Amino acid sequence: MERKTFSKIMELIIYNDGTYSLVEVTKQMIDHIKILADVDCFSLCDIIRLEFTEYLDYPINLHQMKDGSGYFYGCICR
Repeated sequence: MERKTFSKIMELIIYNDGTYSLVEVTKQMIDHIKILADVDCFSLCDIIRLEFTEYLDYPINLHQMKDGSGYFYGCICR
């Protein structure tokens, strides 16, 4: 059985120093993640959020990028 892969362009919305940026998700970024079923944009966004961010609940609830590049706000799929 051939596994389907996510074939759309996905970008992360990252907020840093008053600016929102789009960072394209590359195959190299998610190469180490084992995806065992077909995923849609929302599911893959959740997987990426869990892998690349850490949750900060104080002083406000945010997901900060583990590499320090800013705060994760979501994904855009085109």
